[in-house]
Amino acid sequence: MQYVVVVEKTEKNYGAYVPDLPGCVAVGDTREETLKLIREAIELHLQSMQTDGEPIPPTATTAELVEV
Repeated sequence: MQYVVVVEKTEKNYGAYVPDLPGCVAVGDTREETLKLIREAIELHLQSMQTDGEPIPPTATTAELVEV
């Protein structure tokens, strides 16, 4: 399964979140670390939902780069 992940650079680190999985976030010192952590967060988030008997939401978010 693939999810859109939004990665944002701040002054001190990087943050990432998954729009289709509210509450699924990660923070790291580098972009690479943050992507590694968000992958792990997605896996844990989905496992937790399954354990709790919650349905896994379908992916709905898409992303496009728009040149202006």
